[in-house]
Amino acid sequence: MDQKLHKPSERLQPSTPGFVRVRGAREHNLKNLDVDIPRDALVVFTGVSGSGKSSLAFGTLYAEAQRRYLESVSPYARRLFHQMAVPEVDEVEGLPPAVALQQQRGSSTTRSSVGSVTTLSNLLRMLYSRAGDYPKSQPLLYAESFSPNSAEGACPKCHGLGRVYDVTERSMVPDDTLTIRQRAVAAWPTAWHGQNLRDILTTLGYDVDRPWRELPKKDRDWILFTDEQPTVPVYAGYDAKEVRRALRRKEEPSYQGTFTGARRYVMETFANTTSAMMKKRVSQFMLSAECPLCHGKRLKAEALSVKFAGMDIAEMARLPLKQLAALMRPYCEGRVGRRDAHPEKAIVVQRIAQDLSARLGVLLDLGLGYLTLERSTPTLSPGELQRLRLATQVRSNLFGVVYVLDEPSAGLHPSDTEALLRALDKLKAGGNSLFVVEHELDVVRHANWIVDVGPDAGRHGGNILYSGPLDGLKSVETSHTARYLFGRVPPPRQNHRNPKGWLKLSGVERNNLRGIDVAFPLGVLTSVTGVSGSGKSSLVSQFLVEALSSHFGQSHASDDVGEDILQRAPVVASGGKITEGLDRLKRLVVVDQKPIGRTPRSNLATYTGLFDEVRKLFAQTKDARRHRFDAGRFSFNLPKGRCPNCQGEGFVCVELLFLPSVYAPCPECQGSRYNPDTLKIKLKGKSIADVLAMTVDEAHAFFVGDVHIARSLDVIRQVGLGYIRLGQPATELSGGEAQRVKLATELQRTQRTGSIYVLDEPTTGLHPSDVEKLIVQLNGLVDAGSTVIVVEHDMSVVAASDWVIDIGPGAGDEGGQVVAAGQPLQIAQHQASRTAPYLARALKDYRLRSRGAAGATVSPQ
Repeated sequence: MDQKLHKPSERLQPSTPGFVRVRGAREHNLKNLDVDIPRDALVVFTGVSGSGKSSLAFGTLYAEAQRRYLESVSPYARRLFHQMAVPEVDEVEGLPPAVALQQQRGSSTTRSSVGSVTTLSNLLRMLYSRAGDYPKSQPLLYAESFSPNSAEGACPKCHGLGRVYDVTERSMVPDDTLTIRQRAVAAWPTAWHGQNLRDILTTLGYDVDRPWRELPKKDRDWILFTDEQPTVPVYAGYDAKEVRRALRRKEEPSYQGTFTGARRYVMETFANTTSAMMKKRVSQFMLSAECPLCHGKRLKAEALSVKFAGMDIAEMARLPLKQLAALMRPYCEGRVGRRDAHPEKAIVVQRIAQDLSARLGVLLDLGLGYLTLERSTPTLSPGELQRLRLATQVRSNLFGVVYVLDEPSAGLHPSDTEALLRALDKLKAGGNSLFVVEHELDVVRHANWIVDVGPDAGRHGGNILYSGPLDGLKSVETSHTARYLFGRVPPPRQNHRNPKGWLKLSGVERNNLRGIDVAFPLGVLTSVTGVSGSGKSSLVSQFLVEALSSHFGQSHASDDVGEDILQRAPVVASGGKITEGLDRLKRLVVVDQKPIGRTPRSNLATYTGLFDEVRKLFAQTKDARRHRFDAGRFSFNLPKGRCPNCQGEGFVCVELLFLPSVYAPCPECQGSRYNPDTLKIKLKGKSIADVLAMTVDEAHAFFVGDVHIARSLDVIRQVGLGYIRLGQPATELSGGEAQRVKLATELQRTQRTGSIYVLDEPTTGLHPSDVEKLIVQLNGLVDAGSTVIVVEHDMSVVAASDWVIDIGPGAGDEGGQVVAAGQPLQIAQHQASRTAPYLARALKDYRLRSRGAAGATVSPQ
């Protein structure tokens, strides 16, 4: 690949001041790149997924800016930073201080909220502290007293959570017809520990073979709720009669066992276990209820007694931001004052209200007026969280900073993208530079400068195809981005399929959905659209998925663990039912963006089941059979085959006294994860570690002779993941990549008739060329007899759908209604739909592309 750059425009020459010079960038798949990037401009880094654009923007530029900053910080203070690795680059010149705004899920604790992320809660607490209406004789409270996260403000009953937690007999014994031996006490562990507790009860004289409901209440209460922990002899395998005889004869017991009551086991396990799986398991036996002291407001009575505009601070934090802004407006203008008794309060109110209103204005412009200050960050999408942080930066008034953003349009409706661009323009107008990794073509068109990386993903990418203003990209034949920007690709098929029936929902009430009726067509591809916060996910990803899961008896519990399972805000006004169409469906498949694994031990090969087949092939080699190595020998999770030093992790943690811990390749196995004897076994000259290091594309060529493995790999390639390594840790995959791994796993199944697939924004993080591949796969599912429903903002997917359901018209209280339902062309002509103008433009682009591709007009219908 020719590394020579296309000539930049005359108005932005690299030889002039105002450019960042990068020389010899080799991070990840970057191929020793040289590139000049202008400052004080909106620069978009684009290219197919996995091409190397993030490696350049974040792995090189931001990492180098962070490294330089941390060099000025004391070694002790560096421990407080999440420190990135030192980038592989020869030289970077002209790089200002950088701020990164990356895609990330919300905080792991619900104590983090919209108010805390935006610092609006701090202003609100100051307002109540300094200018609130206090009851007579109550002393002034400091701002900390209005925070549920501080000892001064937290309710003493619920410790600032707003809810209290406990267990009941019903929650721990869901089926009282069972005996203790039949595991009536479901809250106890299921393995040996549970058997141990049952054996202890036998020694203590309790009847473990009598149905739970027939046991005396005092016995039931002691078993479940006692804090006593008696230690008694246990005779494993003995029945009650044999145990009594052994006790009389004072026989030597199998061991001494200590009893733990069911409630104590649940509460102590939840509080102390480090296992996410264990915490999730015991949490299902715990019940939460609104705190009886603070009634869910999380604060002490003293703080709640202080009012402003007739509301306590908890009530104000529950107002949508749009209403809060309207409430503050009169105070900003001084029209609502307190000059009669406390003129200094009027000044305080006006100053704080003006600051609040200015910050709220940016949030409203970014389309976030439907959020509330108390909304916890775990419930926010990555796009919502990034916009909150972006709004905070717009108000910070920093100058001369490089903002590095990771796909800020992800999860945004096209109308919200326009608001995003206005916010980016404000940052640029403030004297800052913006380096944006982005796929959305409207954002690319808005940029002052384009850095196109590619041409393809993984080892086939990592080159600068173009660096310069937008128009110059048109002449770059190898650029996938140029093909879509300038209409050089044929449109997807537009022959819409007719429904084979209807799945009808009635009276759906969930969050902002207020008793709506919806009909989903069966046997076709349906897109559910609407602005961010309109109610799409409440309808599809919550109500529909839960109703179908219940009908099919499938478990679709949240992957979240820990206190957030219990702290999660209760669903508002849940109701509704499916009235028609269930008889035509056999199975629900939810393909979401949750991780495919929480540890580096999980990877693409293990999740898809591909690794099982690979290990069998290694076990069938002559050398493996001679050494009597079975398939388990080639698992890095089992002691017999893995490296004993790193336990199959491939790396070791190096603890540094004042610096962040560093993970280095294991010195024993050099990162291969396996012991030397296992690595000696070769398949066509490759060890098991060599195979895990292969990309999907490389593995497809390597296993071409094995029909089953080659087919699985081919499906993964078809969803655009050919660049992913088989052994790449799940923790390194983006949400979009994880979703495509799940989709590829599902596509490998041969029987799909009667299945209904639900996908929530599957195009997140995808280049238009990868979106095109996704559309092909979704159509393949429908052609095989399935129903596919996607919640989607990408108009190319919506235009290629058979049916569209538009929710809105606005967000929050202004949404929650079915605005329109029909074929794409019908929705594009609907006057009340905010999606309509953007869908109409996409359909027009398709018509133009059809003329260019076929030389004749092709109707979008």
